[in-house]
Amino acid sequence: MERRLAAIVCADVAGYSRMMGSDEAGTHAAFKAHRAAIHPIILNHGGRVVKNTGDGFLLEFASIVGATEAAVAMQTLMAERNHHLPADRAMQFRLGIHMGDVIADEDEVFGDDVNIAVRMESVSSPGGFAISAKAYREASKHLTVPLTDAGNHRFKNIKDAIGVWTWTPEGAPALAPELREASALSQQYRTAIVGVLPFANLSDAQDEYFSDGLTEDLIHALSLQSFYRVLSRNSTFAFKGKNLSTRLIAREIDATYLIQGSVRRAGAKIRVTAELIAPETGEQLWTGRYDRDIGDLFAMQDEITTNLSAAIATEIVRAEASAPARLSTDVTAWDRFLKGLSHYYRQTKEDLAAAVDLFREAIKVDPKLSIAHAYLATIQIQSIQFGWVKGTREMWAEAMNLAETSVRLDPRSSFAFSILSWAHAMEGHYEAAMDAAKRAVALNPYDNGARGVLGICHFVIGEHREAIELFSMAAQRDNSDPRYQWATLNAFSHYLLRQYDATLSWAREQLYINPNHMQALAIRAAALAQLGRTAEADEAAGVLMSNYPTLNVDRHLRNFHWKRAEDVAHYRAGLLNAGVPLGKLTLVQSDVKRAAES
Repeated sequence: MERRLAAIVCADVAGYSRMMGSDEAGTHAAFKAHRAAIHPIILNHGGRVVKNTGDGFLLEFASIVGATEAAVAMQTLMAERNHHLPADRAMQFRLGIHMGDVIADEDEVFGDDVNIAVRMESVSSPGGFAISAKAYREASKHLTVPLTDAGNHRFKNIKDAIGVWTWTPEGAPALAPELREASALSQQYRTAIVGVLPFANLSDAQDEYFSDGLTEDLIHALSLQSFYRVLSRNSTFAFKGKNLSTRLIAREIDATYLIQGSVRRAGAKIRVTAELIAPETGEQLWTGRYDRDIGDLFAMQDEITTNLSAAIATEIVRAEASAPARLSTDVTAWDRFLKGLSHYYRQTKEDLAAAVDLFREAIKVDPKLSIAHAYLATIQIQSIQFGWVKGTREMWAEAMNLAETSVRLDPRSSFAFSILSWAHAMEGHYEAAMDAAKRAVALNPYDNGARGVLGICHFVIGEHREAIELFSMAAQRDNSDPRYQWATLNAFSHYLLRQYDATLSWAREQLYINPNHMQALAIRAAALAQLGRTAEADEAAGVLMSNYPTLNVDRHLRNFHWKRAEDVAHYRAGLLNAGVPLGKLTLVQSDVKRAAES
């Protein structure tokens, strides 16, 4: 093992995972051909290939000038090779360049300066390169192409801010729109990179196909989310059967989170265990176990994949939201969004107000940040439903506009379409709500939130049994996501089917999470009244009114645009029988209450 000064170039392909998804064999063949074409350039500039990865490579040069000139020559050649190709087949490399002291062990290189080169690649434009300010100072007087100062950047696990300079050749072909969107999102917003390691087969070798198939299905399911980047199969299956630490693997593939698990078969039963790990700290963020009868093998595998992806996706978002704030003077939209998300997960009135401000700041910094629009629309709707703000026409209009904007900015996001569907359903736009919900499910069949929102569409038109099936499925697979209130929705559906005991059970579950949830308190009071439990109904109505003293039935029902008039009448009767005031005038019983209402 030795130390030496070296220039490091890190490369990957923009939009590689999506290209592999549409044409795996063709994409792999094209990648190999491009890599072979640029190999002479690497050698001619005094470089060597340290290692090849699934969608890129790591190079070492003795000279930073040689590394930079090689990068220009490689990208110029790639621009020529892509020139006559359709946009969806153009393959563009992103290159990161840095120089510094590295540790050489056999044919590998390690060290912080290698990691910085990897970080440079993440901010490079497709078809160009990003170079650290340190390397740029050494190479600039020998460069024949102009570079752009991209300012200082803060990178994960790098203590100090790094100055960045960038270059993209003139005439480089544009990516296909869907690849360009994915690439831009991964560079600017998808700070979390997720690697799914091959699940270990703890049974006979003949069952290897199942553990490998489950791993591949999970990679696919997680990649349909728009919050983070998921590494391709080629990146993680290289570690199959190797006894390496998760920390070392994560550094090799630059993963923020790793998922690993095992499959054990005993007769007609399968046991699958999985865990989500933050490899830098070794912290186990989530663990799950699933025992299933084999039965229909594909149906069982699909069910396990759905359960795993639902639980893991939620925990990744939660982990990112709770990560320590970055110490940086460079405030980005994503920073603002993540800080707002941390407040949103606390689910208090004050925290939701803070989240609103931060999401608005994120949108101001970057109006194209789709996910900030979607979360802001979610908070608008929830704040009205929780009784924390008055539901005005202006608020509903803004929520709808935010949801529509989110879909327009990211038409591949199932979450964006789910929120649009929810907004339409709350406004009584039944067909538009159903169309958006079906689009969300089609975009990501593994998104339980999307299926639950489809249940909301059934609920508002009076198809309560279909709604209960979807709500219950969503609650069973993922009941910890604050974006959705499955327990309250289940309580309402059971109430409208006159299953009041079930209503009370679901309302109780929601109130465990949020003791002041207005709709859960209201439906509990109505159900108790319908059961003839007068004293308890009166007490429940008292708790509701003590939390929301200005509430009355007329005002409350203005936010309910159910299709069936009999459903509205049924709920109205329950509230009135519980003792909730009909209108504002019924609240004025004393000078004290009159003062409270003024």
